[in-house]
Amino acid sequence: MQLKSLLAGSAMLALLAGCASGPMEQPQEEVAAAQQNYQGSLPCRNCDGIDLDVTMIGEETSAAEERTFTLNASYRNHPQTPPDENYAGNWEVLTGTPSDPDATVYELTPDGDGQIYYFMRINENTLELIDPERRRFENGEMLQLTRQ
Repeated sequence: MQLKSLLAGSAMLALLAGCASGPMEQPQEEVAAAQQNYQGSLPCRNCDGIDLDVTMIGEETSAAEERTFTLNASYRNHPQTPPDENYAGNWEVLTGTPSDPDATVYELTPDGDGQIYYFMRINENTLELIDPERRRFENGEMLQLTRQ
């Protein structure tokens, strides 16, 4: 009987010691994977370019409410000096474009007012701005953002 009590006590002690060490920290690699930042400069008729910075938080497999984004646009040397545009909202994963049924498209929908943005994933490090019908623009290579 004492042997069973000793074994049970040892098992309980080991269990409590494991709990006392506290929660394990999330590895830095996983944190980095949950936040992706893309930057680029888009063409502008009346200025030297529109600097775009997009941060997407969450994974494609995350729940919709966990997939958030921020988008910041700054106009370089615009004659009317418009204010920077800053949006935040949620992003959705769509599949397919008219020319590529397997393409991955991200739909960024801002909270409140603001236009919906569509980006096609070219590869793991590149997104390209596309139109709402999920078609690429003729100058698509000029509309690409690179992962930072």
